Amino acid sequence: MTEVVIPYKPRDLQKTIHNELKRWNVLVCHRRFGKTVFAINELLKGAMMSRLNNPRFAYLAPTYKQAKSIAWDYLKEYSRPIPGIKINESELRIDYPNGARIQLYGCDSPDALRGIYLDGAILDEYAQMPRNLFGEVIRPALSDRTGWAIFIGTPKGHNAFHELYEHAENDPDWYAKVYRASETSIIDAAELEDAKRIMTDDEYEQEYECSWSAAVKGAIYAQEIAAARKQNRIGFVPIDPALDLMTFWDLGISDAMSIWFAQAVGKEIRFIHYYENTGEGMAHYIKYIKDFATEHSLRLGEQFAPHDIEVRELSTGKSRKDAAREMGFIFRTVHQHKVQDGIETARRLFSRCWFDAKGCAHGLDCLSLYRREYDEKRQVFRDNPLHDWTSHCADAFRTFAMAWNDQMTSGVKAHGPAIINKGFNPLKR
Repeated sequence: MTEVVIPYKPRDLQKTIHNELKRWNVLVCHRRFGKTVFAINELLKGAMMSRLNNPRFAYLAPTYKQAKSIAWDYLKEYSRPIPGIKINESELRIDYPNGARIQLYGCDSPDALRGIYLDGAILDEYAQMPRNLFGEVIRPALSDRTGWAIFIGTPKGHNAFHELYEHAENDPDWYAKVYRASETSIIDAAELEDAKRIMTDDEYEQEYECSWSAAVKGAIYAQEIAAARKQNRIGFVPIDPALDLMTFWDLGISDAMSIWFAQAVGKEIRFIHYYENTGEGMAHYIKYIKDFATEHSLRLGEQFAPHDIEVRELSTGKSRKDAAREMGFIFRTVHQHKVQDGIETARRLFSRCWFDAKGCAHGLDCLSLYRREYDEKRQVFRDNPLHDWTSHCADAFRTFAMAWNDQMTSGVKAHGPAIINKGFNPLKR
């Protein structure tokens, strides 16, 4: 047996965490805490000490690019003293002489994770990951050999990371800790004061004090989401069998679909459910909606989709709108519009919207984290939203906004102001 010394000297807090971890762990850490260095060394410890056959460990970041820029150099640095390692730059993985492997992944390509098994996983910046990633992909991968997971990051509002931390706090089988800069003494007090003078209150509270309520930097609907929570418009929203079920869609790339389910009473829009999936045909989504309506004794109202539902496929000469009609499902097409126009319309309508917290949980995560691209060189936010896992949901919400706006405009012109108080039904075609 060869003794290998890893060039890692953990801080006192890092050492404590290494010693106290359980199978499931949630760590909420301020910036510059050293969470990535801690995470890489915990993976390395697991890989080197595992007695299992061909152990597999994963580090996951919100995107593949982030995984590479944040963790890859650390993984190579701390692994180099180990003789016989094989570094694969193209796949961001290192194979170790005992058969173990540590690989980096991005959650922007979740299909790359399907079918693998894992003995341990770090989910870094979990607040920026899709809420269904762990349950649908990572948790099953850990089942075969009772692997462990560490969720780590800085808060980004009240989303899946916040819910997971609250669960961990109250479950004895979980380990949960919050590390605020004002309490850890890792960053010098003078440096924190300087940061506080330069940063906005929300930025400082979120990044250094781990505030769950601070607005996400660049978040497009931050004020609207905050107002909805303050006014208790996010919570339990009953499904009313007396009201028709409307749906608002986004047709994504590679058949990715996002759908908001809603009911309307006058000017009030009640969002009762959100659903998204990939790799399924139109028949799957239509069946899902019909099954939902049957389960809750609802009549199907109008269904709205963006303009690209009318694009005809070369192989069949039919559009997805035609295909849906053949299945007895009639869409109304929302006219093409600029993204910014749709966002502004959605903002204006947000005060009328109510959301069921459980049925719309993933949709609310997406809307909360839907944000503008940041120009690192110019240090400003661009006008365009960042395209990531939140985009399809936000686009479906824009479908709602523009559909509602079109209906109300045509309603006023064709039927007079009274039509506004009757919702969509009088305008059925």
